[in-house]
Amino acid sequence: MPKVKVFSTPTCAYCVTLKEFLKEKNVVFEDIDVSQDEDALNEMVKKSGQMGVPVLDIDGQIIIGFDKEKITQLLNIK
Repeated sequence: MPKVKVFSTPTCAYCVTLKEFLKEKNVVFEDIDVSQDEDALNEMVKKSGQMGVPVLDIDGQIIIGFDKEKITQLLNIK
């Protein structure tokens, strides 16, 4: 299983939807709250060039936003 990190905030509706989707697909992921962790925020910005959430890191592949098609492709899920 690939290593999955979700950079998110508690108030982001797309973040909540993304995490619910991953849970439904039984994908194990690390949920990183960038509103509480400045180092994680800096890591996210460095990797993605974005301040907005959600940002996914799937084994080094960065996905900005809830791009369901790309996520399912990278994770090889249906």
